[in-house]
Amino acid sequence: MHRSMDEPTGAAGLPAARSHPTARAWPPPLAEVGTELPDPAVLGALLRRHGWQRRGGAPGRYGRWTPPGSAAGATSLLVPESAAFPDSGELIEEALVALGRSAAPSARDVLVSLAVPSDEIRWWREVPESAAGAAGAAGWTEAEELRSAARQVLMAGALAARGRAGYHGARHRRKARAALDDALIGPGADGRTLTAYVPVASGRAVAVRLCHALHATREAVDYQRATGGMEAFDSAIAAGVGRELTEALIALVRGCEGARIDLRWAPAAGTPDGCPARPAPVEFSPGDLPALRAAGARYLRDEPAVQVRLTGAVVRLRRSGPRGAGIVRLRVLAGAEVAHVRVELDEEAYRIAGHAHLVGLPLRVEGRLENRGGFRRLTGASQVAPVQVDEAERDRLMKALQENVDFFEEACAGEEA
Repeated sequence: MHRSMDEPTGAAGLPAARSHPTARAWPPPLAEVGTELPDPAVLGALLRRHGWQRRGGAPGRYGRWTPPGSAAGATSLLVPESAAFPDSGELIEEALVALGRSAAPSARDVLVSLAVPSDEIRWWREVPESAAGAAGAAGWTEAEELRSAARQVLMAGALAARGRAGYHGARHRRKARAALDDALIGPGADGRTLTAYVPVASGRAVAVRLCHALHATREAVDYQRATGGMEAFDSAIAAGVGRELTEALIALVRGCEGARIDLRWAPAAGTPDGCPARPAPVEFSPGDLPALRAAGARYLRDEPAVQVRLTGAVVRLRRSGPRGAGIVRLRVLAGAEVAHVRVELDEEAYRIAGHAHLVGLPLRVEGRLENRGGFRRLTGASQVAPVQVDEAERDRLMKALQENVDFFEEACAGEEA
C-alpha cells in the first residue's frame, strides 16, 4: 500500500519497485533529465516547516538557514528569495547538495518533499517514559503500534475518498490501496513520531478527506462526551467518518497517554479548496476511547445491505453431497467494489455455476451484499446465468481454472457420483 522510507529499494523479487527520492543524486543532472530546480519560496516554506531557522542574509535577496537542534552549527544554507536573481540557480543547487550531505534528520524530510510534492501527515504518541525513552529511543512494540495505526488511518482516509459510508468492510479496498501506492512513510528519530508523505498527484483527495474526517471525529467525540448523544457521529459520515477511522484511532490511542495527528499541505500545490491553509492538529486521549468504540459498533450495526447485480469468475465450488444447494466463491469482475463474494446457490444455480466454471465463463447473479462479514457474502441470489466474454478474457479465466483445478475437482466429485 505504501512504502517505508527505511526499506531498501530495488530489491530482488519486487517488480517495478520505485526507488526512494532521497536515494537519487541531488541536485539531479538537469541536462540529462530536464528537471527544474524547486521554487525558492517552496524550499523556504519546507525549511521553516521542518524547524530550520532563518538567521540573517541579504534582505530581499537571500536568507541563511540553519537546522534545528544540535546540528545547527554543522550546516548553513543560502536560499534566494526568488528565482529572479542571476545566481539563484547556483544557490539552490548548492543548498540541495548541502541538504543531501547534512546529518540533520529534517534535511532528509525536506528532500523528500521536494522530490515528490506531497502533503505531509504526522503522527505523534505520548507513551509512558522508559529507560529507552529517556535515551531517545522507543521500543519495538511501540514503533510497530504507531506504524500499524498510521496505516489504518491512511486506509480509512482512502476509503472515505472513494465514497461515504459508516462501514466499508471489503468494499473499495483495491482502489483505496491504489491511491496510496506512492505514499511514503518514515519514522521520527525517537520512534514515537511518524510522517507520511502523500503525493499530491495521486493522493490529494485522500489527504483532503482525512482532514475533514479527523476534525469531524473530534467534534463528534466532544459532543458525545458532553451530552451522551451519538447523533454527531451520524452526521459525520458525510465528512468521511466511519468504522474504519474510529478503529484506526482506537489503535492509535490505545496503550498511550495521548496522540496527535497534524496535516500540512504541499507548498508547491497550495491549499486545496474548502480547507484551511494551516489545519489545526487533532488530538485524542484515552478518555475518547468509549465514544470511539460506541461509534464503531453503531456504524457496523447500522450500515445497510446493498442490492447488487454483479459479474464474477467462479474460483471455488463446494457442497456437502452429490445433490442439493452449494456454496460458490466468485472473484468479482464488475458490479460491486469488493474482490470476492461467497454465494449460496440452489441445486440448479449451482449446476449452472459449475458448467460456467468448466468452460471458462463468468457468472452474473443478483442479490443482497450483506454487511455481515465485511460485505463479502451475497444472499437471496437470483437470475444466475453465464456471461459471454471475448476470447482473450476467456483464455485468462481458463488459465485461472487450471491454477485452481484441485478446488474444482473436489467440488465436482459429487456431480459425477
